Amino acid sequence: MSIDLAKAVGHEQSDLPVKWNKRDLLLYAVGIGAKATDLQFVYENHPDFAAFPTYPAVLVLKGASEDVSNFGEKAGDPIPGLPRFDPNRIVHGSESLQIIKPIPLVSGDGWKLKRRISGVHENKTGVIVDTEVSLVDPSGDVYAKIFMATFNVAAKATGQKFSKVISSPPPSKAPPKSTPPTHTVTETTSPESAIIYRLSGDFNPLHIDPKIGKFAGFGGPILHGLGTYGYAARAVLDAVGGGVGANLKYFSTRFTSPVKPGDQLETSIWELGPGPDGTVEVAFVTKDLTSGKIVLGGGTAYVKKVTKSKL
Repeated sequence: MSIDLAKAVGHEQSDLPVKWNKRDLLLYAVGIGAKATDLQFVYENHPDFAAFPTYPAVLVLKGASEDVSNFGEKAGDPIPGLPRFDPNRIVHGSESLQIIKPIPLVSGDGWKLKRRISGVHENKTGVIVDTEVSLVDPSGDVYAKIFMATFNVAAKATGQKFSKVISSPPPSKAPPKSTPPTHTVTETTSPESAIIYRLSGDFNPLHIDPKIGKFAGFGGPILHGLGTYGYAARAVLDAVGGGVGANLKYFSTRFTSPVKPGDQLETSIWELGPGPDGTVEVAFVTKDLTSGKIVLGGGTAYVKKVTKSKL
């Protein structure tokens, strides 16, 4: 296959069928740390039972599977213009999720992800591939949009600097340096958090096999990046949106360092002012207090604010 990075941008991949049920929603909520106090996400008979709003993010790997899948077979079809990348050196760089409509509790048949390559970048450290993903129902209505970037560490395509983008998520705003956060949420992840989260469809053995975690230089298994993403989304939703799933409209961040299961996370949240469609624009940063490293940076969210009673 000839290498032509510009040719890859705009390429539409084959549609990916997806499917979920109430059990999947419950399992995902527990995998991102939901507690007994979060009954609206962990109890199917709760009158306000709903999917936690970031659930669509897992469908990229889960697809329509109802069983364990082989992570090594998830590479997908070759993309014209791109080289084949080493799956063991692919790192999740960033994730942005726009929630357009709440998803139903059970999908049924006919739902799919529509995917296209929205950007490609090459520099001396590797190749970044941006993908735009839309979750659509059988009639074609869009329920969520995802922008995700994968970094192919030390990969070479042309060996020259290159960047082309045709669509991208809204730009993020940095937290104000001189202003303390509006909210700070601290939570300790479970030592079994990665074991639980993987059951939502990401069966990469890096997150459970100690030998692979050590070989990769992490000293053991690490939590899925989208698991940490979910913990931070819960923190933002609880602090700003009153824990009501429908209040989270957009959630975006960069992955900057891994988290080990059992580590303590601190999410600092700044309310910046009005966002689109009656939301509050939020900046956030998540720090791993155990390692001392920032693990989610450049975080932006749009949340419908719920003002807590002072009584």
